[in-house]
Amino acid sequence: MFSDKEDFKQSFSEKLETTLGKKVDSATETDAYRALGSLLTDEINKNWLKTNKHYQESKEKQVYYFSMEFLIGRLMGNNLLNMQLLNTVRNGLDELGFSLTELEEKESDAGLGNGGLGRLAACFLDSLASLGYAGHGYGIRYKYGMFDQRIIDGYQVELPDRWLSKEYVWEVRRPEEALEVRFGGEVEMVEEKSGALTCKHTNYEQVRAVPYDVPVVGFDNETVNTLRLWSAEASEDDTLKKASKQSDFDNFLEHKRSLEEISEFLYPDDSHEEGKRLRLKQEYFLVSSGVQNALDNFEKLNLPLTTFPDHAALHINDTHPALLIPELMRILMDERGLGWEEAWDITQASVSYTNHTTLSEALETWPVGMVRSLLPRIFMIIDEINERFCQTLWERYPGDFDRIASLAIIADGHVKMAHLSIVGSHSVNGVAKLHTDILKKREMKIFYDTFPERFNNKTNGITHRRWLMHANEPLSALITESIGDQWVRQPDRLQDLLKYKEDTSFLNRLNDIKQEKKEELTAFIKDYSNITIDPSSIFDVQIKRLHGYKRQLLNALHIMHLYNNLKANPNFNMTPRTFIFGAKAAPSYHFAKKVIKLIHTIASVVNNDPAVRNRMKVVFLENYSVSMAERIIPATNISEQISTASKEASGTGNMKFMMNGAITLGTMDGANVEIHDLVGDDHIYTFGLSSDEVLEYYKNGFYSSRKVYDEDDRVRHTLDQLIHYSPFSKGETEFQDIYDNLITYNDEFFVLKDFASYIDTQAKISEDYLDTRLWNEKSLVNIARSGKFSSDRTIQEYASEIWKIEPSGILK
Repeated sequence: MFSDKEDFKQSFSEKLETTLGKKVDSATETDAYRALGSLLTDEINKNWLKTNKHYQESKEKQVYYFSMEFLIGRLMGNNLLNMQLLNTVRNGLDELGFSLTELEEKESDAGLGNGGLGRLAACFLDSLASLGYAGHGYGIRYKYGMFDQRIIDGYQVELPDRWLSKEYVWEVRRPEEALEVRFGGEVEMVEEKSGALTCKHTNYEQVRAVPYDVPVVGFDNETVNTLRLWSAEASEDDTLKKASKQSDFDNFLEHKRSLEEISEFLYPDDSHEEGKRLRLKQEYFLVSSGVQNALDNFEKLNLPLTTFPDHAALHINDTHPALLIPELMRILMDERGLGWEEAWDITQASVSYTNHTTLSEALETWPVGMVRSLLPRIFMIIDEINERFCQTLWERYPGDFDRIASLAIIADGHVKMAHLSIVGSHSVNGVAKLHTDILKKREMKIFYDTFPERFNNKTNGITHRRWLMHANEPLSALITESIGDQWVRQPDRLQDLLKYKEDTSFLNRLNDIKQEKKEELTAFIKDYSNITIDPSSIFDVQIKRLHGYKRQLLNALHIMHLYNNLKANPNFNMTPRTFIFGAKAAPSYHFAKKVIKLIHTIASVVNNDPAVRNRMKVVFLENYSVSMAERIIPATNISEQISTASKEASGTGNMKFMMNGAITLGTMDGANVEIHDLVGDDHIYTFGLSSDEVLEYYKNGFYSSRKVYDEDDRVRHTLDQLIHYSPFSKGETEFQDIYDNLITYNDEFFVLKDFASYIDTQAKISEDYLDTRLWNEKSLVNIARSGKFSSDRTIQEYASEIWKIEPSGILK
C-alpha cells in the first residue's frame, strides 16, 4: 500500500486535508485516528471488492458463521498488523507528532459480545480470512454492549455501553440490501387448486433488517471477508399502518421504538417475560436476516436449490441461532416451493452446530406459548420436525417412551434448542477433548447413542496474530530472531523454541521481556486505578466472566487465608504477590455481584494495611475488555483457570496466557487437560477434584461442605470471617449469602472441597517462583507448546471435517 514511511506520511497528510480539512499541525488525535481509519479502509475496500467478486465468479463454497456475539476488540492495530503496515505507520506517525498507541485508544471496543463465546467467534473470523477461506460472520449490531461497568463503594453498577457514540470507521451501512423479518400475526394453510398447501401469513409485525458490514482482513494476503451485523429498523409503511391514524404521532414513535429495541442491547434482562420475548426476537431476527441473505447470495450463482449444501455451510455457534433450522425450512418450502423431505435434506446437510456448555441451565429452552405467539409459522415447523423425529424414534425404539420423551424437541411445555440443533444438523462438536467426552458419555449420551456419527471434537483456539504478535511485540520479535518467521504461518513451529530450554542467555531475555510488560502494566494500573503495585511480585491473574463455576470466590478466600497468615505471623514466608481480577457479573446475577463486593472489600483491607501491603496487593480492574486483556496477559506470571472440573467447556483465556509465557494454575477442566498433556506435570500447576469425581458427587450426593468446614480449621476460620466480626465483615451481614451458598446450600461448585489442595498448590508456586531459571524454563515450555492452540489449527479442522471447504486461491 505504502512503498515506505515517507509515502505513508504524504498519503496521511493528504487524507487529513481532503477528508477533514485539517493540516497535520492543527489535527487532534481524534482527527488523526479518523484519517488513518479512512486511509486504511480505502485500501481494504479494494481487496474486499476483489474477494467478493472472486467468491461469486468461482462459485466456491462459503461458510456463514451465526453467532449472537463477536467480541472483535479494537481493529486499528489488528488491521495494521494483518496488512503488514504496523511499523511503517507507527514510525511515520511518530515523525508527524502522533503516537499510534494513543490513536488506538480513540477506538471503542465494539460492544458485540460478553466473553469467551464472542471472542472465539472473532478469532475464527480472523483465521478464516488469514488462511484464505470463504467464511463470513452474521451477528447483530447492538447499539449498546454488555454494559459499562462502574464500581461504586465496591458494588458493580451498570451503565450503558455507548460504544457507537463515536464514529465507527470500519463499518459500511448497506440499506439497499435490507431485508424483512416478520413477527406475530396469524398463519393459515391454504389449499391451492392443484392440491398443494401454501402458507398465508397475515397481520404480522414487520421489521427492517439493515446490514452493516465490517471487513475482516486476512494476514498478509488479499482476502477480506465480511462480518455482517444486522440493525433493526422500522419500516415506515408498516409503522404507519400500526398507528391508529397517520396523524397519531405517539403511536408512530412507540411502534418504531419497539422495533428498534431488537438490536439495542446485548443480552436484555430476561428475568421477566418482556425481556425473554425480546431475547427470542433477537435470535430470530439474526437467523432470519442471515438465512435470507445466504440464500440470496446462492441464487446469484444460478444453480439448482438442491446444490445449496455444496455451496453454503451454515454454522450455529451455541444454541442461540438454532432457529435458523426452521427458518431455512420455512423459506425453502413457503418461498421456494420445495416439499418437506427435499427441504429437510438440504437443511440437515447445510447446518452444523457447536455446543459450548455442560451446564444444564445454559441449555436454552423457550415456552411453547411464547414461540407460538411470536413466531407462529416457525413453531408450526418445529412442531412438525418434532413429530417426524419422534415417529422415527418410535420405529427405532418401539415402546421406549422414556427415551423418546428425553430426546423430544418439544417437551414439558418448552422448545429445547439444543435438541433442535442436534436433530437439524449433520455435525455436533464440543470444544475440548474433555468437554466432548462429557457430552458423549453423560450430558448428551442419549443423543450420542442415537446419532454417534454426528459428534466430534474441535478444541478451541485463539489467533496468535492478535494475542502474541500484536499484544506482545517484544516476545514476538525474540521468537522470530531465534527460530525464524515460519511460526507466523505455522504456529506449531513454536516448538522449535525448546532448543533454548537450557540456554541461560535466552531465558534471561525471556525474563526481561516479561518484566518489561509487568512494569508497563504497573504503570497502567497506577494510572487507571491509583494503586501502586510491585512489578517484581508474582502477577497472579484471573480475568473472565464472573460466575459461580469459574470460582473467583475460591481465589478470594485464598487471599483472605494468606492475609490471616501474615497477620498472625509477621515472619510468614510468602513471596510477594499481586492478585489481579477483571470480571463483569450479569446484572441479575445476585451471587456474582456479591463476590465482586467481597473482592473489593478484601482489596480495601489488604491494600490499606501497612503490615501486609508490601507483600500482597489486590487489584480489581473495572470494566474489563479485550483491549484491557491485551495489556494484562503479556504481563502475567500465573494464569488462574480454576473452574469446577467438568464445568468449563474449553476456555480460551488459558491459551492466551500460555502463549505469552504465563504458567497455568488450574483444575483438570476444559482445555487445561490438553495444556497439561502438552507441557507435562512440571510446567503446569494442577489441583482439585477431577471431572469424574465431581460428576460422581453430583450423581450420588455424598458431598458435605459442612463436613469440610467442621474438619478444616483454615476453611472454618476464613468462612467465619464472612459473617462474624472481622476486618472483612465489620460485623455486618453483607456476605451472609456467600456463606449460605457454601454451607447451607452445600457448595454447588466444590469451592471448599478444593480449598486445601488450592492452598498447597499456591504455596508450591511461591516457592518455585524464587528459582528464576526454573520459572523461565516453565515459561518457555508453555510458549513453545502453545502453537496447537492457534485458531488456525481449529479452523483447518472445521474446514476439512465439517464444512468441507478449501482455501479460495486469492492468497498472495
